[in-house]
Amino acid sequence: MKLHPADLSRAETAGVLQAGQADALWRFLAAEAAAHPSFRFAHVLYYLGGMIAIAAMTLFMSVGYQTWGPMVLTVFSVCYGFLAWRLGVFFLGRQLIIPAGILFTLSIALVPLAVYGIEAALGHWEVGGRYSDYHHYVDWRWLSMELATLLAGSVMLWRYRLPFMVMPVAVTLWYLSMDMADWLLTGLSVDDWGDDWLLRKWVSVVVGLMMLALALRVDLKSQHTRGDYAFWLYLFGLLAFWGGLSSMNSGSELGKAIYCAINVGLILIGAVLARRAFAVFGGLGVTAYLGHLAYGLFKDSLLFAFALSLIGLAIVFAGVWWNKHGEALGARWRRAISPKLAALIGSRQP
Repeated sequence: MKLHPADLSRAETAGVLQAGQADALWRFLAAEAAAHPSFRFAHVLYYLGGMIAIAAMTLFMSVGYQTWGPMVLTVFSVCYGFLAWRLGVFFLGRQLIIPAGILFTLSIALVPLAVYGIEAALGHWEVGGRYSDYHHYVDWRWLSMELATLLAGSVMLWRYRLPFMVMPVAVTLWYLSMDMADWLLTGLSVDDWGDDWLLRKWVSVVVGLMMLALALRVDLKSQHTRGDYAFWLYLFGLLAFWGGLSSMNSGSELGKAIYCAINVGLILIGAVLARRAFAVFGGLGVTAYLGHLAYGLFKDSLLFAFALSLIGLAIVFAGVWWNKHGEALGARWRRAISPKLAALIGSRQP
């Protein structure tokens, strides 16, 4: 049911509301609707335009660097970031939360470009390392850009507290996990560790766990605030943790069974926290393990196709069962683990 100011005015005339309450109630409902916007076609345009503007910076850097040099691009990125910030403030003042958050995010995304221009002017990037490679290749020299982005993102979040602004912070933390491993390897030889890729994987796992712990803390601290500030931290924390874990090639069946148990644990954590991302990553890991078992047991056999089919059907039936009982189980586990956590999830769910 949709409400209009005229509806509240009629309620006030009929005596349901006291004199003067209709206008105050409408302002309150308008503010709540702005804080919890429903998804509309206009929102698609908001996000599409924002993503195009952010992606354009990489393309512009690739072309503009050769034309104008690094310092001109630094000045451009600072001015463009300032303009995005001012537009964000303008939209925020008019309760347009989503475009404001996207423009603040754009201003944060321009920070590594500005830092890169300064470093390039100082000769830091004379050997390799184009800015267009920032999102594609691991290089410990990106660390200064990532730390500056984290600092800027933290300040912006402290000042404006809009959930979408967590996205560049979470992405940067994910990048940081990979580039930090590369930085550690600059002081080690392969013989020191045995396998340089193994170190990279473990750093990814540890940083992913730290991001998940941070996301849980943010989740608990934001119980009485509007917006989901932990979503992006959960997502990219899972990418770092699950990606590093899944890339480790255990040579023993015990190691593979432990990997499966960890993924089952992710599914259960997803039920407790009411976070679907955990269930998605955990489900992928369990499916991979079941596929390994099917391939090992039925290798070079026609039964392999039937085994895979049974696995697929079992997952479908598991989804049906979970759809029926998962919510009740998750609520029961939350109450058993922490009443505060149960209250948090209850306040977040519709």
